[in-house]
Amino acid sequence: QDDAHIFCLPSQIAQEILGVLNLTEEILSNFGFSDYEINLSTRPEKSVGSDDIWTEAQEALKEALALKQWDYEIDEGGGAFYGPKIDLKIKDAIGRSWQCSTIQVDFNLPERFDLSYNDKDQTKQRPIMIHRAIFGSLERFFGILTENYAGDFPLWIAPVQIRLIPVSQVHEEYCQRVAAQLKAAGMRVEVPTGERLGKAIRNAELRKIPLMAVVGDQEMEDGTLTIRTRAQGDLGALKVDDVLDMMTTAVSSKSATVT
Repeated sequence: QDDAHIFCLPSQIAQEILGVLNLTEEILSNFGFSDYEINLSTRPEKSVGSDDIWTEAQEALKEALALKQWDYEIDEGGGAFYGPKIDLKIKDAIGRSWQCSTIQVDFNLPERFDLSYNDKDQTKQRPIMIHRAIFGSLERFFGILTENYAGDFPLWIAPVQIRLIPVSQVHEEYCQRVAAQLKAAGMRVEVPTGERLGKAIRNAELRKIPLMAVVGDQEMEDGTLTIRTRAQGDLGALKVDDVLDMMTTAVSSKSATVT
C-alpha cells in the first residue's frame, strides 16, 4: 500500500489536505480516472482527541474540498476513532465505483509516539498527522486499471509497447537491431520468433499491443518500420528514429495516441 504520513500544525491541515487532493487528482487522471465520488467521514461515537481539535480538523477537510470545488457526501460518524477522513472512489469505464484513495487525519499516533514541537511562544504542542494513500492496495488498483481498459492499455503503461514482426527469418536480424535501439531508449519491445506471419500479427492483436510493425525487404532496405496502431490504424512507413521520437513523446505526455 502506498502510504505516506505528513506531520503538521493544526492550522496547516487545510492546505496540506489540499496538496494531497491535488496530487491525488494529478495521479489518477494520468491513469484515465477523472470521475470521483467523495465522502467526508466525521467523528464516531467513540474517539480520541478533544472536541476542539475534531471540529478544527473536520472544518479543515471541508475547506480543502471547497477549494477543490468538489461535491461530497457527509458520512456522519464514519470516521476512525483517531480522526476524520476523506474517501475517494473512482469510477471506471462502465460506471462502477471503486474505493481507492483515503486521506485520514490522525490524532492518536502523535500522542502514542509522544511527538511535540515548540510553538512561537516556546510552548510544547502536539502535531497533527495526516495519513494518505492514493492507490490503496497497489495490486487491487492495477486490477481496477486492467478492467477499466479491458487490457487495451495506452502506450505508456502497456506491458509490451511495440511488436516488430519479421516477414521471414531473413528479416529477424534487422528486427533485433531495431529492438535493441528501442530498448536502449527505455521502450518495451517484442520480436516474435517461430511464428508464422499471420499468427504473429493475430497474436499482437489479441494481446492488444499498442503498436506493431511488419518488417520485410522494403523496410530493411529503407531503414524504416511500417507502423500499425490499435488506436489510429496504419501510420505508414516511418524512419526508426521518427518512430522512437513518436513513442517517446506519447510516453512522456501519457497520451492515448501517438503522433
